[in-house]
Amino acid sequence: MLGINYIKFDSMNYVIHYQGGKIKKEGRGLSFFYFSPNSSIVSIPVQSNDFQFVFNETTKDYQEVTLQGQVTYKIQNPKQLAETLDFTVNKKKQYLKNDHEKIQQRIINEAQTASASIIQRLSLKEALRKLEDIESEIFESIQKSKTVQMLGLEILSVNVLGVTPNPEMARALEAQMRESLQKEADQAIYERRNFAVEQERMIKESELNTEIAVEEKQKQIVEKKMETDVVKQQNEQKLKEMEMTSNITLEEQKKELIDVQVTNEKKEADMNEYVLNARLKPYKELDWKTLMAISNNGNDPSNNIALAFRELAENADKIGNLNISPELLGAIVNSKS
Repeated sequence: MLGINYIKFDSMNYVIHYQGGKIKKEGRGLSFFYFSPNSSIVSIPVQSNDFQFVFNETTKDYQEVTLQGQVTYKIQNPKQLAETLDFTVNKKKQYLKNDHEKIQQRIINEAQTASASIIQRLSLKEALRKLEDIESEIFESIQKSKTVQMLGLEILSVNVLGVTPNPEMARALEAQMRESLQKEADQAIYERRNFAVEQERMIKESELNTEIAVEEKQKQIVEKKMETDVVKQQNEQKLKEMEMTSNITLEEQKKELIDVQVTNEKKEADMNEYVLNARLKPYKELDWKTLMAISNNGNDPSNNIALAFRELAENADKIGNLNISPELLGAIVNSKS
């Protein structure tokens, strides 16, 4: 039928169908028939979008820098954005105006205002080093922007890719940094050499201390050995003294024993002498012949004959003639054998 069209949108588009100046239907990913003479269709993309930006700013020390970054956003309130900008599409889903391009431009304006405010407070070196701080401050500033809130947008992230000085200043900074790094390298070399010298000194000192400790230990060992030898000699001397004392005591005891033995033997001899004298006293006045006779008791005739011959011999000068028969001599000889 003439003027009736069919249109279909994907899920990443929020669609508002106006008919007769009033909203007939709205939502994401709609598809419907509509009568084109009295219908108006608004399609707002709700997927996230990002864009690059490059700003030239001046630091507080009057140095030009180039700020490069990226902003990612999405449309949080499509109806609020539709009331501010025109996202009307035709039957081919083409925008009748370029208002969708104004979103990026307005965000860029807010980002540039925020970056200028930040960079102007920093020196060149601070701007080159504080990328995270710059990034965070730009993000917070855009989020709180009235323009962004009025459009119903949500800023997902802001990334600052770099802050670059002009070429001449970059070369100067490179030279300065190179000199600084060279100084640090020289300082590191000096410190390393100094550390090596210090370590070598410590090693030598440790070796000397070790040698001193070894000598001290050896000295202690020698002294201990000498003390041990002295103690050993003292012990040996004490042992010898004890042995001599023991020997002296033993000898004294032997002497006392001998004295006692001598005294006892003397007493025993005196006693034996006394006994013998007492026994011999009765025989003291007797003649020996009598004693011989008594000792034989007349039992051995040969002894008596021998005694008779002895008397004959003693009185030989008084005997004129003496006859001894062979029988008598034979008897005497036989009796002795």
